[in-house]
Amino acid sequence: MALHFQSLAELEVLCTHLYVGTDLTQRIEAEKALLELIDSPECLSKCQLLLEQGTTSYAQLLAATCLSKLISRDCPLPVEQRIDIRNYILNYVASQPKLAPFVIQALVQVIAKITKVGWFEVEKDQFVFREIIADVKKFLQGSVEHCIIGVIMLSELTQEVNLVDYSRPSAKHRKIATSFRDTSLKDILMLACSLLKGVLAKPLNLQDQYQQNLVLQVLKLVLNCLNFDFIGSSADESADDLCTVQIPTTWRTIFLEPETLDLFFNLYHSLPPLLSQLALSCLVQFASTRRSLFSSPERAKYLGNLIKGVKRILENPQGLSDPGNYHEFCRFLARLKTNYQLGELVMVKEYPEVIRLIANFTITSLQHWEFAPNSVHYLLTLWQRMVASVPFVKSTEPHLLDTYAPEITKAFITSRLESVAIVVRDNLDDPLDDTATVFQQLEQLCTVSRCEYEKTCTLLVQLFDQNAQNYQKLLHSASGRTVDMAIQEGRLAWLVYLVGTVVGGRLTYTSTDEHDAMDGELSCRVFQLISLMDTGLPQCSNEKIELAILWFLDQFRKTYVGDQLQRTSKVYARMSEVLGITDDNHVLETFMTKIVTNLKYWGRCEPVISRTLQFLNDLSVGYILLKKLVKIDAVKFMLKNHTSEHFPFLGISDSYSLSDFRCRTTFYTALTRLLMVDLGEDEDEFENFMLPLTVSFETVLHIFNNNFKQEDVKRMLIGLARDLRGIAFALNTKTSYTMLFDWMYPTYLPILQRAIERWYGEPVCTTPILKLMAELMQNRSQRLNFDVSSPNGILLFREASKMICTYGNQILSLGSLSKDQIYPMKLKGISICYSALKSALCGNYVSFGVFKLYGDNHFDNVLQAFVKMLLSVSHNDLLQYRKLSQSYYPLLECLTQDHMSFITNLEPPVLLYVLTSISEGLTTLDTVVSSSCCTSLDYIVTYLFKHIAKEGKKPLRCREATQAGQRLLHFMQQNPDVLQQMMSVLMNTIIFEDCRNQWSVSRPLLGLILLNEKHFSELRAGLMNSQPLPKREVLAQCFRNLMEGVEQNLSVKNRDRFTQNLSVFRRDVAEALRSDGSAEPGSLDMMS
Repeated sequence: MALHFQSLAELEVLCTHLYVGTDLTQRIEAEKALLELIDSPECLSKCQLLLEQGTTSYAQLLAATCLSKLISRDCPLPVEQRIDIRNYILNYVASQPKLAPFVIQALVQVIAKITKVGWFEVEKDQFVFREIIADVKKFLQGSVEHCIIGVIMLSELTQEVNLVDYSRPSAKHRKIATSFRDTSLKDILMLACSLLKGVLAKPLNLQDQYQQNLVLQVLKLVLNCLNFDFIGSSADESADDLCTVQIPTTWRTIFLEPETLDLFFNLYHSLPPLLSQLALSCLVQFASTRRSLFSSPERAKYLGNLIKGVKRILENPQGLSDPGNYHEFCRFLARLKTNYQLGELVMVKEYPEVIRLIANFTITSLQHWEFAPNSVHYLLTLWQRMVASVPFVKSTEPHLLDTYAPEITKAFITSRLESVAIVVRDNLDDPLDDTATVFQQLEQLCTVSRCEYEKTCTLLVQLFDQNAQNYQKLLHSASGRTVDMAIQEGRLAWLVYLVGTVVGGRLTYTSTDEHDAMDGELSCRVFQLISLMDTGLPQCSNEKIELAILWFLDQFRKTYVGDQLQRTSKVYARMSEVLGITDDNHVLETFMTKIVTNLKYWGRCEPVISRTLQFLNDLSVGYILLKKLVKIDAVKFMLKNHTSEHFPFLGISDSYSLSDFRCRTTFYTALTRLLMVDLGEDEDEFENFMLPLTVSFETVLHIFNNNFKQEDVKRMLIGLARDLRGIAFALNTKTSYTMLFDWMYPTYLPILQRAIERWYGEPVCTTPILKLMAELMQNRSQRLNFDVSSPNGILLFREASKMICTYGNQILSLGSLSKDQIYPMKLKGISICYSALKSALCGNYVSFGVFKLYGDNHFDNVLQAFVKMLLSVSHNDLLQYRKLSQSYYPLLECLTQDHMSFITNLEPPVLLYVLTSISEGLTTLDTVVSSSCCTSLDYIVTYLFKHIAKEGKKPLRCREATQAGQRLLHFMQQNPDVLQQMMSVLMNTIIFEDCRNQWSVSRPLLGLILLNEKHFSELRAGLMNSQPLPKREVLAQCFRNLMEGVEQNLSVKNRDRFTQNLSVFRRDVAEALRSDGSAEPGSLDMMS
């Protein structure tokens, strides 16, 4: 489509379609036109036209968007052009300060990008793009509107420099960020602080919108400065509680002045909520300043000032009624304990008063459970860390936690129980439904609750008894299920969660026999409740209580069941009196009875079933526990009766969603582990165990042959595939795996083939079947090393080959799929096929040469299917979908290692596709993928090198291998840039990137250098010529040292020598490039 947006009117129509249009096709057309506009030579003149004559803000936004994309390209515009664009935009916003805010933001972003890209560019011995701060100061001397624009510029620049662009070399980004940090950031922060002091110095008119906006932007600027990634650690924002701000040592003076902290505390008290929240966010960063910035006395003084600020906020708590302020203040409190030790906190003069205020604040917060629930996490983090530190405090000053921690625990418990009535009566969202938050809070509470544990236990016992009695009365009353019943069940659910939590707390805190006895008291009550609930099934059941009971059982298992505990634990003293439970064997019986009951009666409730099965799975992992479990009657019952008649969740009726079938895999994995304990070589026992599955398969076979009830067959097969995958996963010995294989082959595997043929377009059916096949191909613990006389390995591979070929051919008939459909409908299946094929190729249980020898085409067919599927996937998708890339690249590694004759036989376009995929995978951040690419490349390069070395010595017997090598050599001569590009990528990774897999990178690099010494010399010359003269000799020496002692061969000894040299080379080059006056920015990349 030729670019047809020529006139201003046409461009403005494009803007309307792009930004406010509701018609999707028009918007897609507009996006295409935008890309064409950016590529056209008239782009800059069109942008100027839009900025100067556009009638709407969207016209100006389109111009800014085009300029931004133009600046961000890999090959940048000439320096003069970028200077012109920057100056034009500066004059444009200076002359029109009242543009729409989103237009100003977009234009300022262009300036920030130009500045970052050109940070090291020099014209006439000056860094031309670093004058931005001087330019901004002119804005700050103008009107309020100009002042706001100036501040936005600094803020945007700070953010832009800090932003990692993963499409560019990370070393280049760090170099710019470090230089910006050292030359400009401190000045920007001081400038922002002086503006804020100016704001406080005169009466604040917050009715003035511009004044308010100015303060907002300055606070954002300070926050951007404090959030800067000072040392290139790229901290994960989600790990909020682990943050330490690595303030540079040169900033010490700012932080040592008490006025700095006072400024932000004063701003908090003077500003309205939207702004005071930002002041608190800045204080969070101040509280997180690295400890090593101060000496011990300075740190104590700094902490004292922070604590004084906390005290003042808590004594004037009006601002905390705003959720934003409240959240930031909670974060601020949590950071205090993250960064300072309890021993330091108790030495602060105001500590006793402040800890009392914080405790009262926490208690009030917990009582208002519906207000800002996400903020409570930070308060509980503070108390959890304080209590956990108690054993390590050497100070003589009282920490007072034994006074306040029980109050916090009590407030949490009582507030949660009181919330139930409000939730039920007002029909609100139940906090218990958000299990992730509940579990997180309970795990924090478990440490706090163990401080003065007697008080916690007494309270819980009293509340539990009272609520259990009320519950029993309601059960026996005639009124049936009322609102009161719902409230009582909700309260019991909370209490069971809380008992599980405090019992689990034994592992986090020093414990005594008395504490164990108290755990016994509490646990008795839950076990009694379990009996009460289970006798009332199925009429009286409650999902929330069941989920809480499973949480309790899991906590009890971790704490009191297993090999690590003495059998005489005091927890059983009380339990044996009341329940006759004397040791962990009895507890295991109770566990198993509960599991069987749940599986019988809760078949329709997926959350309860999946949590129950997870619990069963956790129990079945340890060998010592397994030996005890198989003696229990409930386990014997399960092993003999795993049918839908006894366990409804194994049924196939339409009332079950197909996704619920997933839990069957977990069930059969646990069950098979239990079976394996005493199975040995007893084939009859195995046949009996498999009987329910045999019956199902025979039913399927019958229906398939008579063509009716296809939907039922599909559901049955999905269930069977999931069951068998669970069984196969647990069979880790040759004997047991062989029993399964003999059971499946040759009768039942063809049924799965037919299912793939029939329902290839329904991933809900194909995915479980393909995953089963992938599991069967796994040679875990050498279980597939069949006897010498057995053809089973080859037979299994042939079945897998048929299935992969069938699926591959059918799936390609679906044609092109939309973006949201391509992964579930096609790529997921392909990735499982690749994973299965990889397991077969590297499993070492099939001799692949046999296929050709006996004219069997199963191996060739599956390789052709691999190629067909691969060519239907774009390079972009290969890397974008992690599961696909993590199955394709290891498979390619196997093929290049053992099947180079297949690789060399590929058609040139296919071979180019494969090599390009390796080249693109080398630069990915996923080390599994990049390491696989390096290994594949190494095998290809080694093969080529050996072929060239052998040329001229061609014995007739190796003619076929010689022809294969010749084909590969001919291809590389036709496409010399392929290997050259990969050498550039690897050298770039070694010199400029944060290379996490240096050993893997070094292996193919030597072969590439030996094959292409001319290109290596060009790369070396390019890097050296980009450096100032004094550095060139240092770099030349680095390159000489790299090849010192390295011979012209690829022996293991020679490779190891090169790998050692490369390690030293990387360090020396980094050192040489780090010192000042280094390369111009364009040269910091060998791939250009």
